[in-house]
Amino acid sequence: VQLVESGGGLVQAGGSLRLSCAASGRAYRSYAMGWFRQAPGKERDFVAATNWSGGSTYYADSVKGRFTISRDTAKNTVYLQMNSLKPEDTAVYYCAADPGVPHGSSWPVRSWGQGTQVTVSS
Repeated sequence: VQLVESGGGLVQAGGSLRLSCAASGRAYRSYAMGWFRQAPGKERDFVAATNWSGGSTYYADSVKGRFTISRDTAKNTVYLQMNSLKPEDTAVYYCAADPGVPHGSSWPVRSWGQGTQVTVSS
C-alpha cells in the first residue's frame, strides 16, 4: 500500500504548481486523502484534504482561496492545485490518507507519502 507524490518543483512567487498523489491498494478508495507540508525547522502542518468521494473538501486558513484539492476516484489520485504561490509556501509537501476526515486543522493520519519539495522564490 503506497502513496506516491509528484509535481513539486521551483516556481516564482505568484506562480502555480499542481501536485499529484496516486494511491495503490483498494482500501484507499474509501479513505480521505490530502496534503500536509513541513518547512525547515517547523512542524508538519495540515494543508488540505478531501473525503473518499471528493465531495467534501477541507483547507487550512493559510491556503483558502489559493489552493484547490480535487480527487479522481477512478484513478485513486488526489491533486493539489496551488495558485498565487508565496515564498512562505516553500516546504516539503506530503500526501496523506486516513479512514477519517479532518476536524478543523486536526487530522491524525495513518498513511504518508515520501514527500515532494516545493520551492517558491521571491
